[in-house]
Amino acid sequence: MSPAELYRHGLQLLLEKNIPAWVDLWDDDGVLEFPFAPEGWPERLEGKTAVADYMRHYPDHVDVHDFPDVKIHQTTVPETVVVEMRGVGRLVETGRPFNMTYIAVVTVKDGRITSYRDYWNPLAVQQPGADFVGAN
Repeated sequence: MSPAELYRHGLQLLLEKNIPAWVDLWDDDGVLEFPFAPEGWPERLEGKTAVADYMRHYPDHVDVHDFPDVKIHQTTVPETVVVEMRGVGRLVETGRPFNMTYIAVVTVKDGRITSYRDYWNPLAVQQPGADFVGAN
């Protein structure tokens, strides 16, 4: 699978709420980074186990219905793609709408994600009354 195909497959697994299968896309030493993480939120997760622990309860907090507007850009490095996308759904606890824009830089080696930098909007969680998943 190419990095773009692997990424699209991962989005489908997230829509199916199949977190174990999504985590299986990761290399044992893969790194997930959140460069814009607000204070108190993780900035870097090292290893497949840390990624699994972080994502384990994701479907209990966010019910993602769709990832519209996915644009995957190939870089000059064949193993790396840049992804622009939006996730929409609802927050499970409150029923409020979930609508988040993301840019991700993802590197895949030997069919596994080795690096994933997730540039999401931290202002969305800092607004008064905001409730969003992610803080451990």
